[in-house]
Amino acid sequence: MIRSALTALLLSCAAPALAAPASTSHAPAARWSLTNIVETPATTRDAVRLPPGTPDQANLNRFGFYSDLTYNPRDGYWYALSDRGPGGGVIDYATRLQRLRIPYDRRSGRIGQPAIDKTVLFSTFRGESFNGLNPLLLNGDAAKLGLSFDPEGLAIGRNGHFYVADEYGPSVYEFTPNGRLLRAFATPANLLPRNAQGQLDYVSDRKVVVNGRQDNRGFEGLTLNASGDKLYAVMQDPLTQEGSNNDGRRSRNVRIIEWDLRSGRSRAQYVYRLEPIADLNAIDPSTEDDFSATHQGRSIGLSAIHALSDREFLVLERDNRGLGVEVTAAPLHKRVYRISLRGASNVAERSLAGSDDLPADVHAVAKAPELDILAALRDAGARDIPEKLEGLAIGPRLRGGKHLVLIGSDNDYSVTQTGAGEQFEVCVDRASGERAQVALDAACPAGKSRIPGTLIGFAVDFRR
Repeated sequence: MIRSALTALLLSCAAPALAAPASTSHAPAARWSLTNIVETPATTRDAVRLPPGTPDQANLNRFGFYSDLTYNPRDGYWYALSDRGPGGGVIDYATRLQRLRIPYDRRSGRIGQPAIDKTVLFSTFRGESFNGLNPLLLNGDAAKLGLSFDPEGLAIGRNGHFYVADEYGPSVYEFTPNGRLLRAFATPANLLPRNAQGQLDYVSDRKVVVNGRQDNRGFEGLTLNASGDKLYAVMQDPLTQEGSNNDGRRSRNVRIIEWDLRSGRSRAQYVYRLEPIADLNAIDPSTEDDFSATHQGRSIGLSAIHALSDREFLVLERDNRGLGVEVTAAPLHKRVYRISLRGASNVAERSLAGSDDLPADVHAVAKAPELDILAALRDAGARDIPEKLEGLAIGPRLRGGKHLVLIGSDNDYSVTQTGAGEQFEVCVDRASGERAQVALDAACPAGKSRIPGTLIGFAVDFRR
């Protein structure tokens, strides 16, 4: 019998065993009860030690929030990824991971303000720092990935090692508990961004890149299976060359990549199908069509994956709308689904170009609704819905058998930039929605504040 990840989690905490989730895609959804919402100010500082007299700066010690989030039952800490830093890859930034204490009520699951216990900087064994700068700015060569790093997915092994998925490559790395690089996993060739001449290009957009991951749409979530012998990463969106007109922006077909942990090799890829934009546009019939054809595989995407067993997972699918550094329309789609790999086709050697549909002999992963996050937030009276819900983590067991589950937002450090690359702080009046941009690290105008990081707590009964 396959042991579920939740069962393993509980056993590691010496708690009573939890029955594994049902093994079919028709398993009923767990019962999710929203406990509370905690916002952390964007100006919160992490635990990076700076020389005395160094002023606080966004790219030196500002807490970057939840590009991914996971809980380690072996030490009781939560771990959160900062991504490539403020400024969209054009500011020098030492990429890092945050170790957190998150207080919670063991009966209700209500959470308190997270406390940053430790900040881990990523580096090679020679001490060279990974950096959030894009490869062209860091290396002077868009074809050289080097130490450019955009951490977006996180898993923790039983040995305490960090497995981190990077969006630039896309890449997967293994680090020691102190953040030193141990190895890089081999990226399947069909995912690597290449121009029409077949040359690697880790920086350009679809005007230049014609194969591989879309720009800024690489690996977005990462998890270990229950047995701890395989890693699974999700792409955020379809590959550039796939779908009708060989334009990934029109496709629903997102790839899930599987690696053997011991060898570091990947031999399997599976298809996850995004929700159709026609269904999303129908959510609010009073508005014009909210998403155009090219939004299908660009403005809808996957943000997180979390194993329930060796073959079943929770995934977070969302639009790119809500409270963020850019002004967007009202959000329509932020949901958790339960998926199963059983019966899904291995498409590692298959192209999905030329059509938005799947070939008759290709079967996508089974997918069933688990949680409508938007509905839960609105039922709780939430006014502002974070744009980028990107972290999803199953935490400790509560009294009564439920589990604490956290969903976290990436606030982009509350920093945006002009087309020329100049950086600005984004300040918002939360009551009126009025915005202002101020110089990087400057104070916000009276009545306005930077966009916070958000944690949403749920008490979840997986025993159904």
